Amino acid sequence: MALEWKISDQTVDYPYAMNAMEERAAAIFTNSAEEQVWLLEHEPLYTAGTSADPSDLLDPDRFPVYDAGRGGQYTYHGPGQRVVYFMLNLNERGKDLRKFIWNLEEVIIQTLDAFQVKGERRDGRVGIWVKRDNGREDKIAAIGVRVRKWVTFHGIAINVDPDLSHFNGIVPCGIESHGVTSLHDLGHILTLEDVDVILKEKFETIMGMSPRPMMEIHQAVPADSMSPIVRSENDDILTTNPVFQL
Repeated sequence: MALEWKISDQTVDYPYAMNAMEERAAAIFTNSAEEQVWLLEHEPLYTAGTSADPSDLLDPDRFPVYDAGRGGQYTYHGPGQRVVYFMLNLNERGKDLRKFIWNLEEVIIQTLDAFQVKGERRDGRVGIWVKRDNGREDKIAAIGVRVRKWVTFHGIAINVDPDLSHFNGIVPCGIESHGVTSLHDLGHILTLEDVDVILKEKFETIMGMSPRPMMEIHQAVPADSMSPIVRSENDDILTTNPVFQL
């Protein structure tokens, strides 16, 4: 079945989005629904991944806080940030989680490159990073996914023009020594729609609008960059890597 590319024009309630992803992922596994890439925004909120340290929630009363059920730590979502949820069937695309994350990173990197922004991977730091003129490195995009029965959900968040002060209520992804940036902060005045056009183009090139084997990883990836995967009796995927969660 072909993939559905869905864009929500209004902000989406976070619990509703979580329920919708769960239902869609289950339907994809039984071949009763097509894969889906869902582009949306949320109202201001913080989400806690399974590795979240409560001490990293600096202002717990500022915005609603949700247990995301994905890998990772605390993340902010809000208007001006393009959130993309990927409900993809790795049973058909390839059962390789490192390759899947590398492909998601590549979609972000090539999207940013279209706007003359160099996004980069960093060992030991999840997400995509940008070097600033002062030598600092700031995070411009977050990644956190969940995989069940080799069907993915959750995904990425690219900072287009969010209120960056909203990140002050958390230690983003548990990393205190680096900041957060956005395309607008870097001088690129773009709409979400501008970014969406390129995102779709890069996703189609890298991952395909119908299931196909994922692109090969074109750089060395440390053998220990992901903990071994163990399949439980109900065919869920278990890993201690902070990007992923059962």
